[in-house]
Amino acid sequence: MQKYCLALDLNNDPDLIAQYIEYHKNVWPEIQKSIKDSGISNLEIYNVGDRLFMIIEANDTFSFEEKGKMDAENPKVQEWETLMWKFQKALPQAKSGEKWILMDKIFELK
Repeated sequence: MQKYCLALDLNNDPDLIAQYIEYHKNVWPEIQKSIKDSGISNLEIYNVGDRLFMIIEANDTFSFEEKGKMDAENPKVQEWETLMWKFQKALPQAKSGEKWILMDKIFELK
């Protein structure tokens, strides 16, 4: 099992943030299926202010490259991503077109 943590910001507008949260209370079934089909077994998103934090747990065959290819070929995922970009704002260090940024683990309690 692999675990990944990612970060992304939201546009700092309370109404937009509230709408974003509402969308995530009822994520479209096609989006949930695409996540599971990629090898992700658990995905959680946390929010504080305009910051988002995502935790992904995936099987050993999961890859972001393959997930990206699958998403690019799925019109419903593209529709969702376009809709979500209305609420999201890339982190300052993001490359052009990059949304979620993989975080580096710097500590683990053992």
